[in-house]
Amino acid sequence: MAVDTFTNNKTPAAVYEVLHQTRRQRVSDGADTALLINATKQLVLVWPQLGDFDSLEYAWWLRRGAEQLIQKGVVVRAVGIGDLNSGKAFCAYTGFPEESLLLDPDGTLHQELGLYPGLTLSVPGFNQRQNAWLNLLLMCAGIGSPGTLSEVFRGYLGDRNAPQLIADDDVVQATPLPPIKGEFFKRAGGKGFQRPFELATLRLRNMAEVLGKWTTYVPDVSHITQRGATYVIADGGVIYQHCDRNILGFATNMGNPLSFLEDVNFPTPV
Repeated sequence: MAVDTFTNNKTPAAVYEVLHQTRRQRVSDGADTALLINATKQLVLVWPQLGDFDSLEYAWWLRRGAEQLIQKGVVVRAVGIGDLNSGKAFCAYTGFPEESLLLDPDGTLHQELGLYPGLTLSVPGFNQRQNAWLNLLLMCAGIGSPGTLSEVFRGYLGDRNAPQLIADDDVVQATPLPPIKGEFFKRAGGKGFQRPFELATLRLRNMAEVLGKWTTYVPDVSHITQRGATYVIADGGVIYQHCDRNILGFATNMGNPLSFLEDVNFPTPV
């Protein structure tokens, strides 16, 4: 089994058992639903807060890679920290299907899986909310979140090893910037790869969306530092996992987050 970055004491069998037993509220109808379904190949995403940079950006890549997932016969299921309002807003904004998203309001599943909770510093005199914000700000500065700053800079500087993200005729609205047409990035750096400011603009758009609906996306700040994980399930077991160790670190290859699907050894149909 492939294992990337942050690891914990959970064996693949133990991880599968937790996922197999997990039931949570489904966004589409509010019903209590099993996380795993009867499918040969499943991509199971345990997202942090639904208003987190990582959750929104991951959903964008899934939409972009939808055809690849269909061709491989991979069914996607996700569970994120939030409530029903968070889930509805998240799906409306990202296009992620409501029937595929479950809710974990207090991050219990993340704890059961032993995922990285992020910084948990406690300053005397600070209440829980203040400590949560302090820990988040420190992580955004790279403290307790290795690789975050370099990933932020990559979003501004561009990456010739990553694909182009915005088509020339696309228009991106990233408040407070005016609408930006995709051909702007061609003039700034060329085409056929991730140009300077291209990814940063998409991230700014996500940030504007969340800040404009903050209490909807983040009903409880207690869990804003919690990180998530990616699991591939096949043949009744976990055959791939990536446990996040930092903000903007939801994949081994952030330039092309779904590239791991090319390396996973899916079982051959009988």
